[in-house]
Amino acid sequence: MDPRLNLFANPVAGKFTRYINSAGKVIADSTLPAATQELVKLRASQINGCGFCTDMHSKDAAHAGETAQRLYLVAAWREATVFTEAERAALELTEQGTRIADAAGGVTDAAWENAAKHYDEDQLAALVSLIALINAYNRLNVVVQQPAGDYRPGMFG
Repeated sequence: MDPRLNLFANPVAGKFTRYINSAGKVIADSTLPAATQELVKLRASQINGCGFCTDMHSKDAAHAGETAQRLYLVAAWREATVFTEAERAALELTEQGTRIADAAGGVTDAAWENAAKHYDEDQLAALVSLIALINAYNRLNVVVQQPAGDYRPGMFG
């Protein structure tokens, strides 16, 4: 499959992606644990059906030392015993923040309060920003039909 639009070659799309990549750097440099960041990006990408991002974030997580078992179980995190309570809270917030069209009330108070037990205010800000950011990336890639499988860790810098 060929992408409908080359996000890197088009001047408008290129400028936009550079700006959101800068936002991603702010999150990456935060105190939100890197493993949690990768799990969140992977889970949102799975939910959104973004093959490119699912491929990218599973490879990035593995490259950073994440175990294959945990990566395989991200989609079944509720039943899996390999995630910490903090990671589970982040994954719940990710699911509710990604599936906003499926829930009349959006993110529940219970999900927010659970996340707030495990993360300080700066980490919560990074987590919420990351959920919004990965959803934006997923939508870009799904709309333009960016093909999965071509990503290599370090490809973008």
